[in-house]
Amino acid sequence: MSDSDKPETPEEGSTRHHVYDGIEEFNKRLPNWWLFTLYGAIVFSIGYWFYYAQSGVPVEDGPRVEAEIARIQAIKMSSNVVIDDPHLWEMSRNAVFIAGGEETYQSLCAACHLPSLRGKSESPAAIGPDLTDGEWIHGAEPINVYHVVDAGVLEKGMPAWGPVLGTEKTAQVVAFILSHHQAP
Repeated sequence: MSDSDKPETPEEGSTRHHVYDGIEEFNKRLPNWWLFTLYGAIVFSIGYWFYYAQSGVPVEDGPRVEAEIARIQAIKMSSNVVIDDPHLWEMSRNAVFIAGGEETYQSLCAACHLPSLRGKSESPAAIGPDLTDGEWIHGAEPINVYHVVDAGVLEKGMPAWGPVLGTEKTAQVVAFILSHHQAP
């Protein structure tokens, strides 16, 4: 074998035989830290792809975005609570308002109107009327419902919850009740 037929072993300063745009390439092995980073990135990307695209474990963006939008809208609505029919209907379609109203309803109102909101129509032993039907004793508009919850009806045994709850919590309870009805 002649010297030109022998394979070259990479030496410290040797370069490859080709030159492109005046750039010569050294004939060296890549550093181990660089190879470790490359292979680690490949393994990480495969794991990431499997977890997010194939496994179905993480929550999809749609429900998270909708929940965050509902939370932001609830903050906006609660910062300046306007008590009129359109705003009360809007609150009754917001999941955060409904959840807050349901919590308050279950702790204060369910004793008389039952947890199902069905009142006397479900159980004759219940004190309060049915809140899910279309018949309203004191008016069927959301503002009427708000005034009943806020000021109460003492002759029927309904206490005034407005001074106890405040405007926002009262609006949340009304939103929870209205969430069981269709907006006009």
